[in-house]
Amino acid sequence: MAEIISQILMLIGAAFMFIAALGVLRMPDLFIRMHANAKSATLGVMFMMAGLAIHFADIAITTRAVAVILFLFATSPVAAQMIGRAAYFSRVPIWEGTLSDEMQGQYDTKTHTLKHPEIDDSPDEA
Repeated sequence: MAEIISQILMLIGAAFMFIAALGVLRMPDLFIRMHANAKSATLGVMFMMAGLAIHFADIAITTRAVAVILFLFATSPVAAQMIGRAAYFSRVPIWEGTLSDEMQGQYDTKTHTLKHPEIDDSPDEA
């Protein structure tokens, strides 16, 4: 029974990886490609590692598989955010079908930091 479950999990993981690959090939711009890759590939690796842990049924392999899953869930969103931010500042073109650029005007172009709303320095009236 464990063999069947591990095979099903690995098949689901392979399907997610295939979807990620299709997303990278078919999506129109870098930002949408990154979204497809970050989500689907992370889930694909998670299912593959779960299938691997069940297949081998060894505590050392299971621990490593869980560590890989936790590491990917912790780092994949951060990496995608940083790559997307670097691409935005490098002026990578946005797909013409994109409705709005919500980042426009939000960042200081010299320091690459978020602009802060104006702070009212007037004293409070009591």
